[in-house]
This record gives sequence, C-alpha cells and structure tokens, in this order.
Amino acid sequence: MQIEETETGPLEVWTPAEVEAALEKGEIAVIDVRTPQEFMFEHIEGALLMPMSGFRADRLPSQDGKRLLFYCGSSIRSGKMAQKAMAAGLTPVAHLEGGFANWKAAKMPYIGTDMASGAPKKVTP
Repeated sequence: MQIEETETGPLEVWTPAEVEAALEKGEIAVIDVRTPQEFMFEHIEGALLMPMSGFRADRLPSQDGKRLLFYCGSSIRSGKMAQKAMAAGLTPVAHLEGGFANWKAAKMPYIGTDMASGAPKKVTP
C-alpha cells in the first residue's frame, strides 16, 4: 500500500493484489464510482455502485470495521471521491491504484457481460 498526500489528508492507494486479499477476508467494502453503464458491463464482484455524478458521502454504507475502497476506470475519479469521503469525516478510506484497467491487467476476477446473451458472467482471466 502506498500513501498519497492530499488536501484532505493521507489517502491509501492499494494494488489489485491487496484489494483482492482484503476482499477475500471481508475487510473492505468496495465502492465503484463509475457510471451505471460502465458498472453493468463489467465490475469487481461484490462492489457497490455510487456513481461520481450523484456521489454523497453521507449515503455511503457503514464502515463497521471495514475500510471503504473506491475505484473507477483509471483511479482519477476514485481518488476524488475518496477525498470527498475523507472531507466528510470518513476514515480510513482508500482507492485502487490504476483503477479497473489495472485490476484487469493484473488478471483479477471480475463480473463481465456474456456478449451472446447480455447476461452477467464471472470472468477469471
């Protein structure tokens, strides 16, 4: 994990392997800040959707011992939304280094779309 210094304080930046391990242990809640269309096409399994366009830190799930981890396509939007969450008093929060593109490049599993039927399907590269 790296730490990025931001205007709202230190922000954790996690690698895909760190996110996958924490997901398996139930230590994080993953928040996808992309558009609903991006999410429907492919997303990290178990992620919750809160698009940047309607982002409200006061409507995020309770942390109850879990860190909130944000992601988007490239990590630009997720970094901004993580900082918004921190500005609203939520800590600790983190975001995925390189976003979903980096997740896929690291060959992590995700939910994709079966192009023949349009149905969701688990993709295990």
